[in-house]
Amino acid sequence: MSQAPFSMLLQQIAAIAREAGDAILVVYGEDFEVERKADQSPVTAADLAAQRVITAGLARLDDNLPVISEEARAAPWPQRREWPRYWLVDPLDGTREFIKRNGEFTVNIALIEHHQPVLGVVLAPVTGELYAAARGQGAWLQSRVDAPWQRIQTRGFTQPATVAGSRSHGGAGTALLGQLIGEGYASMPLGSSLKFCLVARGDADVYLRRGATSEWDTAAAQSVLEEAGGAVLDLAGEPLRYNRGDSLINPEFIAVGDTAIDWKSRLLAADLEG
Repeated sequence: MSQAPFSMLLQQIAAIAREAGDAILVVYGEDFEVERKADQSPVTAADLAAQRVITAGLARLDDNLPVISEEARAAPWPQRREWPRYWLVDPLDGTREFIKRNGEFTVNIALIEHHQPVLGVVLAPVTGELYAAARGQGAWLQSRVDAPWQRIQTRGFTQPATVAGSRSHGGAGTALLGQLIGEGYASMPLGSSLKFCLVARGDADVYLRRGATSEWDTAAAQSVLEEAGGAVLDLAGEPLRYNRGDSLINPEFIAVGDTAIDWKSRLLAADLEG
């Protein structure tokens, strides 16, 4: 990798993500079977291969730091509630996009401290784009292996706005978006946590998610977006937080680029109108 403008730990996590991406691409280039988990969500050999790579890589760094991952059974809440610091991982975010072979899936690795993401890496294996951020170190994009690192930042809110939207989860939230940002906005559908990255690099203004997501879907990209100058807020206007209880399901949220706007007031006003 090219010389990185951030901590050795973040460089190491970026390298683990690249290794996991390579394992995913091996499966991506083959015929693969799709199985269904208990909740009927899809899983492939690529999810499991990336899980093995990431688990082994994180264990080499610190075998004592716990890991929560989509592809591993989470520790029970009485145990998790005592964790001040742990890894939160989605080895392949966007399995539906992987199955469609459209390239819009990611590897997500985040470090959580006291319910907040303080480090995050998001890799798009097909394009090679890797987003990396850590608290106080900024948000960075490497367009491919060994490319120079570029600092990324969110942009001031534009009108009409550009909205990053889900590729596979429909258009729920249209009415709320109209209340928050006005009508006539442009939509950019995209899979996985790449939607946050569009906002982080200043190519979109907001990403609203109605419906369920899991904590491993959002943490790494939240770190990137926050370090780029944005925020991820629940629909009461409070920052998204992690390891809050027995459930690992997030509340509905909005990711925003321009934090000079009083999004909490807008959200509360929209809720009253609704």
